[in-house]
Amino acid sequence: MTLLDYPGRVACTVFLSGCNFRCPFCHNSELLDANTPGIMNDEELLAFLKGRKGILEGVAFTGGEPLSRKGLPELLARIKELGYPVKLDTNGAYPDALKAVVREGLVDYVAMDVKNSPERYAETCGLPNMGYRAAIESEARCDTGDGRGAEPEGDSADRSVGVILAGTLLAKVAESKDFLIEAGEGALPGIPAIDYEFRTTTVAELHDEASFRSIGRWIRGAKRWFLQPFTDRETVPFAGLSAPSAEECRRYVEIVRPYVGEAFLRGE
Repeated sequence: MTLLDYPGRVACTVFLSGCNFRCPFCHNSELLDANTPGIMNDEELLAFLKGRKGILEGVAFTGGEPLSRKGLPELLARIKELGYPVKLDTNGAYPDALKAVVREGLVDYVAMDVKNSPERYAETCGLPNMGYRAAIESEARCDTGDGRGAEPEGDSADRSVGVILAGTLLAKVAESKDFLIEAGEGALPGIPAIDYEFRTTTVAELHDEASFRSIGRWIRGAKRWFLQPFTDRETVPFAGLSAPSAEECRRYVEIVRPYVGEAFLRGE
């Protein structure tokens, strides 16, 4: 049971194993392997939820990466039949699966991780071959006219990032990001408006002010963004990581704030 994982609702959190990322700061590294034994099957989960109708107000799915599970839509449909609102946590790497569950009305709230700026995404996700740097070498940068290929401001900056990300796993994350921004505005025909948030877990060794300036530009127009400081625990796969200071976290929030509708430091 949680009062935190589903905003405004008393909910339970369902953890699904399997993830295609290997973030060095992951809190749930024991769930990275999709073959990790579960403690209950679908029928047991549904029985649990049936017995708590009137007590629980929602169900939050996290992981791992829930959208990597092929049977997720069927399970979500059965939970919706019980009358529960559903929140989904995702890393954004499965845009087709995300669009499908939103289109079918199987989720009511999506929380998508924005791990870092596009430039540092591979490093932050623990995937050195994610493609950003290779794409820089193989794709033409947008040129500002001075021959140095510096990143332009405004919409042209967004287009240059789009070129650089073409053909990479990060392009899938960008597709999910853009989909949620548009769906959140009710701007996609045939797709119900969805409530959502973006969130970034900040780690002193992986984020700096430049990271958040780039994040702000990348998620420009988003409805809501949260910054959540890293917290070390035994399940984190790499030692030696730390959270920025509270003052730094507040400064990072102010850097992103002009680009989004709402920006918050989680816990304050």
